[in-house]
Amino acid sequence: MKNYIKHHPWHIIEEGFDTQVNRVSESIFSIGNGKFGQRANFEEKYSGDTLEGNYVAGVYYPDKTRVGWWKNGYPEYFAKVLNAPNWIGLNITVDDEELDLALCEVSTFNRTLDMQKGLLHRSFTAKMQNGITITADITRFCSLSKSNLGAISYSFSLDKDATVSIESSIDGTIVNADSNYDEKFWIGVNTMATKETALLIAKTKKTDFYVGVTTDTQIVTNGEQLHAENAETSKKYASSTTAFKLKKDTVVGIEKKAIIISSLDYEKENIQTVLETEMASVKHASFETLKANHEFTWAAKWEESDIVIHGDISAQQAIRFNIFQLNCTYTGEDERLNIGPKGFTGEKYGGSTYWDTEAYCLPFYQATADPEVARNLLIYRYKHLDRAIENAGKLGFTDGAALYPMVTMNGEECHNEWEITFEEIHRNGAIAYAIYDYINYTADKKYLAEYGLEVLMGISRFWAQRVNWSENQQKYVMLGVTGPNEFENNVNNNWYTNKLAAWCMDYCRESIAWVEQNYPAEYARILAKTKYNEKEAIKWAEISANMYYPYSEKHQVFLQQDGFLDKELIPVKDLPESQRPIVEHWSWDRILRSCYIKQADTLQGFYFFEDEYTDEEHKRHYDFYEPLTVHESSLSPCVHSILAAKLGDEKRAYEFYLRTARLDLDDYNNDTRDGLHITSMAGTWLSIVKGFAGMRVKNGELTFKPFLPENWDGFSFKIRFNGDVKNVSVTKQGIEIQG
Repeated sequence: MKNYIKHHPWHIIEEGFDTQVNRVSESIFSIGNGKFGQRANFEEKYSGDTLEGNYVAGVYYPDKTRVGWWKNGYPEYFAKVLNAPNWIGLNITVDDEELDLALCEVSTFNRTLDMQKGLLHRSFTAKMQNGITITADITRFCSLSKSNLGAISYSFSLDKDATVSIESSIDGTIVNADSNYDEKFWIGVNTMATKETALLIAKTKKTDFYVGVTTDTQIVTNGEQLHAENAETSKKYASSTTAFKLKKDTVVGIEKKAIIISSLDYEKENIQTVLETEMASVKHASFETLKANHEFTWAAKWEESDIVIHGDISAQQAIRFNIFQLNCTYTGEDERLNIGPKGFTGEKYGGSTYWDTEAYCLPFYQATADPEVARNLLIYRYKHLDRAIENAGKLGFTDGAALYPMVTMNGEECHNEWEITFEEIHRNGAIAYAIYDYINYTADKKYLAEYGLEVLMGISRFWAQRVNWSENQQKYVMLGVTGPNEFENNVNNNWYTNKLAAWCMDYCRESIAWVEQNYPAEYARILAKTKYNEKEAIKWAEISANMYYPYSEKHQVFLQQDGFLDKELIPVKDLPESQRPIVEHWSWDRILRSCYIKQADTLQGFYFFEDEYTDEEHKRHYDFYEPLTVHESSLSPCVHSILAAKLGDEKRAYEFYLRTARLDLDDYNNDTRDGLHITSMAGTWLSIVKGFAGMRVKNGELTFKPFLPENWDGFSFKIRFNGDVKNVSVTKQGIEIQG
């Protein structure tokens, strides 16, 4: 755990330059606008530990799978969001020495992320090896008001007269650090460079996505605009270089604008024309004007999604950081896009879509943004239904059974760890639950007729084929699965998976009846398309009524899976700190044989289906499983926080909130350097809204059961519900709801 980020209600602040945490900071200070984003890499050269990262939404490459041995059904590739051409380059040379903070004596350094305005700011004073001291001030943003625009303001001065050169570049020679075979994924298509502008168009191998970038760079000193003397291009690089004499203490001002587009939005043959047209529309606008437009749009975004906490700056900073990064990652304007676990902040997990979106992110967007945003997240899955049926077919399932992928870009499974690809099938249930959750929250039941029912039917068909009848149990069982707790592989009768399967089939039957009654024309269309037979619903009802759930009479709890009580149940508190996290200190064999739970598993089911169980049952299960949970998944603490709040355990609810809220800011798991945990950030929002405020939807109405953490004076938030915006305020005097 690290603790170098200064506490501030609206800013993320790093003071002093520590090369040991630079990659962590590159993640924390990442910015984006839903269409593209980037890590907080320096504009100038940096030879120290860095992970360069510029990412364009939806542009990916099918990196050939690398596994020790193959199994039938394995995907042949792992889809990865690509490190896209880098537009921020401003390499500065002073008296023939390149500015490189890794080689400088840095006396002052400040990096600030202004979350309220969506600005990344950096300033420093550094003595170069040639003895010249440079003082610089830089601001950068990815425009929220014009989603293809990025801009930089970079000013600096020197403490001595010197000859300076500034190279402004677009670099398409970039690589993905996680490339399985060190392959470069880009092919250069076209490059151009003039005294002020540069242009680069590249395409991906195999997937043939085109990305185009054009930049305009203006350099001014003493009120005079300087022009480049040299412009250079190669197949994947375009730059212009300006050289001049600079007097001591004279300020050089650089404004660099970039337009970034892809063939997701424009025809490939029109990319260059669009780049030139779009740049012409902003070329004569000042950095300050473009920044003001961007700030105005961020102000509107905060107006609808902010959570205000009184009396706890650490908690206030944390929740705003989580909300900020969620809004940087996904805006909901494009139903072809989804939410990767790392967003635009790193390469881990490939930037692909996981079940995290449905289980954690959907509630945030449906409560804080236009209704179409959440709907588009669900439509994304509907449009991949045919691929889900194909995925199931590859594993031997038939007759329209659908298995949604654990990891995907285009609907096709691209994950290749057998215990996840073949066994972590609970993801199907999360997608079905998201349909229910969306309709329960928005009352948009028409969605069932238009899209949702077909998805539910495909998933129910999968469950019906995945179970088998056990003569021994005289019940339906589900063998060889992995639940959310990935520290247990290839288990039988994971309670959460069995529970989801039975619930899905029941919900599908209810939905079929509702659509038949209320939308007969849509019902007829769906029947013809899916070849549905009413005998299927009869079978689903039989399976659901006779599903097997492992249970302990001794402990009066559902067991995570068969045989769980054969394990040695040693509480996490009795583990030496030197052995935590166990994933870094234990063999996989030892982990699998242990009782330790990576993330909420059985308790995930109690979170989803809380109304089916009494408070006593909630408490028994929480008290049994929480002491065995190591929370080595970022998705775990928020669920435990919500459940603790429901049980009135305010102390643990707050402890788990802090853990999820400051997971990246304080680098709890020592992995922030690889990128932020974007999808778990939605869990932070859930911890406050569903946990501390106790918000639920019951019979189409909002209900609240709030509590105020001991060291808070109050908190407030806004949510959209049934077309209205509700202002919710919790203080020591109680709760007030307006709107």
